[in-house]
Amino acid sequence: MDLFIIRHGESANNALADIRGRQVDPPLTDLGVRQAKLLAIFLAEGQFPEPMDSNGTNNKIKMEEGSGITTLYVSPMYRTLQTVQPIADSLGLDPMVWVDLHEEGGMYLNHGEGEGLVGYPGKTRKEIASEFGSYRLPSEITDLGWWSGGHEDQVAFAARANRVSDSLKSMSISKEIIALITHGAFMNALLKELLGTATSEFIRFRHHNTGITRINLSNDGRLELWSLNQVHHLSNDLISDLSSSTPAAYSPESCSRN
Repeated sequence: MDLFIIRHGESANNALADIRGRQVDPPLTDLGVRQAKLLAIFLAEGQFPEPMDSNGTNNKIKMEEGSGITTLYVSPMYRTLQTVQPIADSLGLDPMVWVDLHEEGGMYLNHGEGEGLVGYPGKTRKEIASEFGSYRLPSEITDLGWWSGGHEDQVAFAARANRVSDSLKSMSISKEIIALITHGAFMNALLKELLGTATSEFIRFRHHNTGITRINLSNDGRLELWSLNQVHHLSNDLISDLSSSTPAAYSPESCSRN
C-alpha cells in the first residue's frame, strides 16, 4: 500500500506571533489556501517516483505523472477540511473524515489561571455537511460536534497514534493509494509508530505546511520511506511553519499551533 501523509496548509494559528491569540479551530490563511491549491495541482499532475517492481529485486526508478491517490482521509479540524477540498476536486474523490487524525490535544483552549484547559466540541455534522457536502462523515460526528474529551493528555495521544498505525498496517494488503491530511505533531507521532521508534526521544519528524511524506507498506511487514516533508510544489517564499514535534514541546501552549 502506498501512503501519503500530508500536513495542512498554513492556519491562522500557525501565523500567530503570539499564541495567546490562538483560535480553537482556526481556518487557513490566504497563504494556506494558496498552498493547498498548489498541493492539489502537484498531487494530480506532478512527477512521482515509482518502483520498477514490488519484490525488491530491481531498484531502478521510473517517474509517473500524478500521485495516483485513490482514497482520501482527513482530520475533522477546519484547517484540514479546507486543505483537502482542492485535492478532492483535482482528483475527483470524496474525502472520508477520520476523527483519529486530529491534532495533539484535541479541541481546546487554555484560558489560563482559573479556568485552565477548556474543551470545545468542534464542528457539528450539519456544519461540516453544509460547507463540505461531498465529505463522508463517520457516526461519531454528531449534531453536538465530534470532541468531548477536554484536553487530550500524552498517554491518550500516544494510544491514538498507535491505533491509527495499526489500522494502516491492516490495510497494507490493499492496492489502494491512500492520503491522510492531518497535523504536524500527529504526523510525528504516527511516523514514529509506523517506523517502530515511538519510544525514542531522539527521533523527530517535522513538516512544513502541506509537507508530504510518502511511505510504502508491504503486507509482509516491510516499510519503505520514499520521501519526507516534500515541498516541491511550493516556491521558497511560500514555505511556512516547520511543525513542533519535540517531546519537551508537549504543553498546551507549544503544541497548539500545529
